[in-house]
Amino acid sequence: MTQERCIPSHVAIIMDGNGRWAQQRNQLRAMGHRAGLKTARKIVTYAANLKVKVLTLYAFSSENWKRPPNEVSALISLFIYALNREINSLHKNNVRLNIIGDISRFSDHLQNRIIYAQNLTRSNSGLVLNIAANYGGRWDILQSAKKIAMQVTKGEITLDEVTEDHFASTMSMGEFPEVDLVIRTGGEYRISNFLLWQIAYSELYFTDTLWPDFNQRLFDEAINAFNARERRFGGIDNKEQSC
Repeated sequence: MTQERCIPSHVAIIMDGNGRWAQQRNQLRAMGHRAGLKTARKIVTYAANLKVKVLTLYAFSSENWKRPPNEVSALISLFIYALNREINSLHKNNVRLNIIGDISRFSDHLQNRIIYAQNLTRSNSGLVLNIAANYGGRWDILQSAKKIAMQVTKGEITLDEVTEDHFASTMSMGEFPEVDLVIRTGGEYRISNFLLWQIAYSELYFTDTLWPDFNQRLFDEAINAFNARERRFGGIDNKEQSC
């Protein structure tokens, strides 16, 4: 009897390669980001159909501000466009949208759109779609440390109550399960300051495919690779352990 494939509960994707995809076609890098948005739309739909519980997409890192101003502007404009265009469809399909990262650097208009989108979909019970925007893993850990320091200072908790579980609960995705599978497209083999705490025991999958060319078949290949691995979480072999 063929063993049923296990679908990871939480998948995180570093969507790399938009700029190179555009350059290979003698197009502006902004066109690569637009193509990447189309891919993201397809993968969100497919993940929901697979019953993935949480999908986290790395859309805009805190380091992306270092890119040329015209590209940063194009990314922000695309983010606003995506929020305006996709939010009703996400809501209709029972997807909950959650933005993680320091949104204070964005314009008031964009911050208001983010708040509106999150509030609109907050009660949805389907796929949770986390979009990491102006996000960095070090920032995430630091802001959690500051929260806990404030709690201790105010006497709300003691130092002995600062456990790993408590620390994790104060982070951007504290209410969601830790990441099972990290996929990075674009041929790079690094994490790039993404979810440093949450991926401590994640399975990592790298593909040379540029993000705009990523598709459902390649997503399936990543999940199949995930199924072929044995997750030990620092322990010994356990053939009976499920994902």
